Amino acid sequence: MMAKGQRGDQKGAIFHSDHASVYTSRAFQGTCTQLGIKQSMGSIGTSADNALAESFNAALKREVLQDSKTFANQLMCRRDVFCWCARYNTVRRHSWCKYLAPVVFEERGSASLRTAS
Repeated sequence: MMAKGQRGDQKGAIFHSDHASVYTSRAFQGTCTQLGIKQSMGSIGTSADNALAESFNAALKREVLQDSKTFANQLMCRRDVFCWCARYNTVRRHSWCKYLAPVVFEERGSASLRTAS
């Protein structure tokens, strides 16, 4: 619903996930159907399904925690993770988009739901 609010029509988008109960629930499937989003799930037990999440979590830990093992408190954790995710999804450069920030990559018209799917 947030993606629709921020980016508009989601028809034709593909949502890839694992087989966690939240993604296989009738409520979630109904929301995807309502928005025109196709669900995609890999085979149960396939390690490749977790590769993206593992990479994301490794980058988060490396860049936010740096040399620490824990956050000082829950408030700092929430704040730091939120700020990092906002940066990661908007201005942090990524190899998949020719080392441009995702916002710049999209502004140049290099990405759309049709080309991404």
